[in-house]
Amino acid sequence: MRLASVVDDANEVSRASALIALGARLQVLEAETRLSRERLLKLYKELKGCSPPKGMLPFSTDWFVTWMPNIHASLLVNIHRRLAACTKLDRADALVRTYRLYLEHCAAQELDPALSITRAWRLLKFVEAGMLKLTPCTRCAGHYIVREGDLTRHYVCGLCDVPARAGKTRAAALAAA
Repeated sequence: MRLASVVDDANEVSRASALIALGARLQVLEAETRLSRERLLKLYKELKGCSPPKGMLPFSTDWFVTWMPNIHASLLVNIHRRLAACTKLDRADALVRTYRLYLEHCAAQELDPALSITRAWRLLKFVEAGMLKLTPCTRCAGHYIVREGDLTRHYVCGLCDVPARAGKTRAAALAAA
């Protein structure tokens, strides 16, 4: 697609570059920028030195409601909501800033990020479509991701009611090290 001005084109290339640097898949780039597929492929190869990964994107809300991914997904959506309320960013820029803040939070807490930029993008799409929503925990009052249609009247989050097997893999890995 041909853009109206050189400035618009530069902004789109900058936006795509930021998404590529964060690891976005080609489908995300196509959805969030107005650059042609050919230009995105060239830009991806120039920045990463290889072709973009192929394959389908994840398309299930189930992954986001399991214990650890739910905590990370809830954090990301809460960051995104706050940014949207306080700024006037377009969708792609809001996604980039949200994801960077999420990564900063994970680094500050010495956590491995559970969400890739592509999963974060898909998560925000699910929330926009009403397939996932935030609901408050009745114990801590934090807002957590749940599926639309889930019973949430007495919802207790995964941090207040930790599952029995939660963190066992990490504890085993630390013990082995």
